Amino acid sequence: MAQPHWKMAVDVNRCIGCHACSVACKVEHDVPLGSFRTKVYYYDEGQYPKVKRHFLPTMCMQCEDAPCLKVCPTKAIRKDADGVVRIDEQKCDSNGACAAACPYGAIWISTETGADKCDFCSNRLANKMQPACVETCPGDALVFGDANDPDSRYSKYMVQHGKEFTPIKPEAGTKPSVLFRGQNADIEKKIVAGQNHDPHTYEIENWASLKPPGKG
Repeated sequence: MAQPHWKMAVDVNRCIGCHACSVACKVEHDVPLGSFRTKVYYYDEGQYPKVKRHFLPTMCMQCEDAPCLKVCPTKAIRKDADGVVRIDEQKCDSNGACAAACPYGAIWISTETGADKCDFCSNRLANKMQPACVETCPGDALVFGDANDPDSRYSKYMVQHGKEFTPIKPEAGTKPSVLFRGQNADIEKKIVAGQNHDPHTYEIENWASLKPPGKG
């Protein structure tokens, strides 16, 4: 058996904005209030009665060229052979450089346990289970699997639809392992680089005040 390479395809067209993925993630990993491993952004456009709401589920993109890994002063972040970027809690000193370097706002810092982020539910992968978000999604918007296995659901799905998927924030150049289909371009602006997903990003009135630390 070849070494697995875990990847995810997010079909935004199927996302209903229910936040089941975020809730499942918090329950699975005991993520505290105000911090996120997974978050669903939304963006409203148009004026009544012609309005539309867009959704965008986000998590760590498991970047091939991971900025967080490059800046970690204690080498607590590694990219394993299965494609997942993981954090060694024992080595982390809560420096926060990794969170500041992430273009996707995917890392949060705990003064008790250090940096934390999505790792594709590595605890579940070890037991041949799907990530909690994938298993919970009622819209079947999250397609996960081993890209090295042509018979995996992910591989079969990408053979059929792969040309329709793109990364979010492609200008970051991180070569992410999570790709998206059907996302609204403007919604990506709500993902503030350099800080973890902010609960206030749900409201458009707060967009102007959401700036990375030290950016004025």
